[in-house]
Amino acid sequence: MSSTFDPDAVEAVAFDSYGTLVDVSGVADALEPHLEEADPALVATIWRQRSLAYAMVGNAIGEYDTFYAMNRHALRFALETVDVDLEEAEREAVLETYHELPVFDDVRDGIERVRDLGYDCYVVSNGNEAMLESLVDHADLGDLLVDTISADEVERFKPQPRLYRHAADRIDAPTESIAFVGAGWWDVPGAMNAGLQGVWINRQDTLWGPYDVEPDLTIETIHDLAAELEGA
Repeated sequence: MSSTFDPDAVEAVAFDSYGTLVDVSGVADALEPHLEEADPALVATIWRQRSLAYAMVGNAIGEYDTFYAMNRHALRFALETVDVDLEEAEREAVLETYHELPVFDDVRDGIERVRDLGYDCYVVSNGNEAMLESLVDHADLGDLLVDTISADEVERFKPQPRLYRHAADRIDAPTESIAFVGAGWWDVPGAMNAGLQGVWINRQDTLWGPYDVEPDLTIETIHDLAAELEGA
């Protein structure tokens, strides 16, 4: 399970949000009543992939809008892809499900275990402040996190290195002393490129890369990370 992870160097742990703490596929339930023939899970996947693509293109061309706005545009694209025309109010109601996505079962207990080992815990996310406030509230993590750090603060999205390095500045710790936990195949390499220790939580039993480097640590649940840190 462990590769190049150095638990002795870890001073703080930063978690990604969407796909890591909460399950973005949960939007399929909100989509289903509006889809007569299309598969809600497929539309949810198109929605997610398009929102990430918008963020990465924005990084490349130097344009920025909030991730919530990116999600709004991506939802419209996903619906149009399957020839579904919803009124704006209906699309907004579906979009609002991002404020109450299902929380993965290991999140509350896992982060509490990491916190109880003496590590400050943060969320570093492409989500804007309002999204992160609702996520923390819905997941009941307010008492376990020191802070949330949003792409809005630097107007750049992950995996561009600026947000990860800004997070290290906010945490006030060297990049190599921060264990960054993410499910995104694009997110953990971004963190490692910025100098953080990359912990890939493989939520979807998927493939890594292909990249020249492996994750510093691959885990299935946050409890696996806590077990690694317990031996530090």
